[in-house]
Amino acid sequence: MMEQEFDDRPGAIQDSVRRFEQMLQRHEESFFDLDTYEQIVEHYLDEGKFDEAIHACGKGLDQYPYSLELMLHKAHCLANLQHYDEALELLDRASLFNPTDTDVRYLRGTVYSLMGDYEQAIRMMEEVLDTTDEKDDVYYHIGLAYQSWGKYPEAIASYKESIQHNIGNENALYELAFCLDVTGELEASLDYYQQFIDNDPFSHSAWYNIGIAYSKLERFEDAAQAYEYATFIKADFASAHFNLGNTHMNLGYYERARDCYELVLKHEEPSPEALCCMGASYERMEQYDKAIRYYKQSIKLDPLWDEGWYGVGVCLSEQDKWFESLHFLRNALKLDEKNAEYWLAVGETERKIGNTMSSVEAYQQSADLDPTNPELWLKWSLLYYEQGDMEKAFKVVQSGIDELPEEAILYYQGVIYLINDGQYREGFLYLETGLILDYDKHTLLFDYFTNLETQKALNRIIEQYRKK
Repeated sequence: MMEQEFDDRPGAIQDSVRRFEQMLQRHEESFFDLDTYEQIVEHYLDEGKFDEAIHACGKGLDQYPYSLELMLHKAHCLANLQHYDEALELLDRASLFNPTDTDVRYLRGTVYSLMGDYEQAIRMMEEVLDTTDEKDDVYYHIGLAYQSWGKYPEAIASYKESIQHNIGNENALYELAFCLDVTGELEASLDYYQQFIDNDPFSHSAWYNIGIAYSKLERFEDAAQAYEYATFIKADFASAHFNLGNTHMNLGYYERARDCYELVLKHEEPSPEALCCMGASYERMEQYDKAIRYYKQSIKLDPLWDEGWYGVGVCLSEQDKWFESLHFLRNALKLDEKNAEYWLAVGETERKIGNTMSSVEAYQQSADLDPTNPELWLKWSLLYYEQGDMEKAFKVVQSGIDELPEEAILYYQGVIYLINDGQYREGFLYLETGLILDYDKHTLLFDYFTNLETQKALNRIIEQYRKK
């Protein structure tokens, strides 16, 4: 079996992979040229199949023992699987045959960084700077090492060096904004971002750059304006359209967000993230069927994209299709069992179906992961309220208050359960606390109390705090 020439068409790649896998299944020894082995390995890497990629590298190295590309690919896979010593041994071998190769030293630095040996990682990557044309990428990875090390000022300096060499390095831009945000320097650093615009007002990257800073500062109107300038200058700037869409979502302009995501899909290959964002914009507009269509497209593109499964589940819940919803929510949960939001959604859906025990288990899991979400305690308490068990409903709310003593809505919800349980004095004390914390939220009480005498009693207390 012989490949006469390299063909990178999708069909040819799939054909090569298929024939390679057939060779393994049949325990045959067949010949592939070096380009084809690299093609097969890169296919596995694109799919995140590191074990298969390692196997393909091994077979390739049996036939081409001095192939630098295959050695680098294999070392990369070993590092991702946390086989750091094996990766370093392979890189030592690669450096024997290629003592001056930049990629070998660069990858060795990456492995040390993954091992947590940041000092050695930085030293290795700094050696690469003298011999590479892609200095922005090297400085970016040096910044990542410093950031992982907890040395934010050094990380900031490295990211700025990266941007100095390439203002279009989006990864460095994001991480710089993150580090400045962590250190509380982002607002003070706006002049740094502004200088790029002053130097070149028609630089799409400069406007995009400051847009990221404004987004981090939650100055969304300013961020939207900056991203819009970036897209005016460069109409096919997909990343700017994407960030502009996210900014419109934060501002509640869902139709505008949808239009931005449509431009993202127009100017670059569809990604699960972009498709999910499109779905989210339709979901916010309550166009659930359209939202589901985009969420399902994201799942089709990547079956492991948990946000797509979750999005479909939420939209089905909004349509009261509880049993169908649960299937998708459970799939999202399988992919991310540490997501408190997913557990909460499962708990709610199980409650709607009437599966009390499953609902309680899901709420408890959500509480274990994130007890700072007031919505969790409210929804969990409603499970018992709907069953007429005011004592249990109040206990859940009280647990929420223990976690979030400044959350007024929990006190108001407690008032509902206490008064329904006949504990008026205690209920009025909780009402007073809620009014002190957030007077305006008291209106939710009247959704639960229709009795005029009860309303009058509540109003007497509420009016006292209005005067204050």
